[in-house]
Amino acid sequence: MRILTLLIVIGLIQVIFLASGSAEPTASQQFGTQVTASIHSAYAYGQHAKGCLAGAVELPETGPTWQAMRLSRNRNWGHPQAIAFIRDLSESAATLSEWEGLYVGDISQPRGGPMLSAHRSHQIGLDIDFWFLPATSLGLSVKEREIISSISLRKDNGAFVNDNWSWSHHQILRTAARDARVARIFVFPGAKVQMCKDEIGNRDWLRKIRPWWGHHYHFHVRLTCPVSSHACVNQAPPPPGDGCADAQLWVDDILNPPEHVSSAEKLVVKPPVKLKLSDLPHQCTDILHSK
Repeated sequence: MRILTLLIVIGLIQVIFLASGSAEPTASQQFGTQVTASIHSAYAYGQHAKGCLAGAVELPETGPTWQAMRLSRNRNWGHPQAIAFIRDLSESAATLSEWEGLYVGDISQPRGGPMLSAHRSHQIGLDIDFWFLPATSLGLSVKEREIISSISLRKDNGAFVNDNWSWSHHQILRTAARDARVARIFVFPGAKVQMCKDEIGNRDWLRKIRPWWGHHYHFHVRLTCPVSSHACVNQAPPPPGDGCADAQLWVDDILNPPEHVSSAEKLVVKPPVKLKLSDLPHQCTDILHSK
C-alpha cells in the first residue's frame, strides 16, 4: 500500500511537470520521485544543502526504541552513520522517565538530493529530525503516524520555552551534542537560552546547540561527514565558546525586533532553493539514474 501511494504521487508530479512545459525538471523533482536507494556503497556527496546520497539505508519503520513518522514521505533513509546514531540516541532516551525512545522525523530521500518540500538540507543522509513529543508508545500504526503531531516547546515566538519543556529534553539534547559524530543541533532560540541557564556542569557541548528558524516542534541533528566519504563537505564549525551570548541576541531580537529585521522574518522557515541537477556534484547524475 505504501509503495502504491508513492507511485501515485510520483505519477501526479510527472503529469504536472509535463503540463508545465518546462525544459528541465528541477533536481528536487528528479530526486523527490525516487523510491529506492541506489546500488552503490554508502557515500555522501557534496554539502548538506547541495548534494546526494549513494547506497542509503532505510531506517526500519519501528525499532526497539524508535518509530519513524510520516512514512508517506519516504524520507526515512540515511547514511549508515545516521542510522547508527538514531539507534544510539533513542536507546539513551529510552532510559528517561516517560520516554520509550524517540519519534524520528525526516532524514533523507532514498537517494538524497533536494526535496520537493520542507527542507533545504537533508540532502546527503546526515541530517535527522527528532520530535520533541515524548515517545510514550512505540506501537503507533502507519495511519496514526500520519495523523499524530509533535508538540511545540516555544513561547512568545520562540523567545522562551513553554510548559511542555522538561529537563528530559535538556538531557536528550545534551547527550546528542556530546556525541563526536554530531556537528551541530538546531533548536529555537529560547531553548538554547534555557539550556544555557540550566546547565551547571561542563558546558562545552553547548557550542553545538545553535538557534535557528522554526525548530520548536523538533530538533535537527546534523552529523559530520563520514571519514570514508571524501567528497562530502562539512559545514564550517560553530564559533568558539558556548554560543549562549549569541542565542540571547536572537531572543533580544524576537522581543525587540530591530527596525530592519522583524521577529517574523527571523523565525520564518525559508523555502527550498530550486536547484538543477547540474548544481549538484557530478556523481549525483549517476546515483539518480542507477538501478
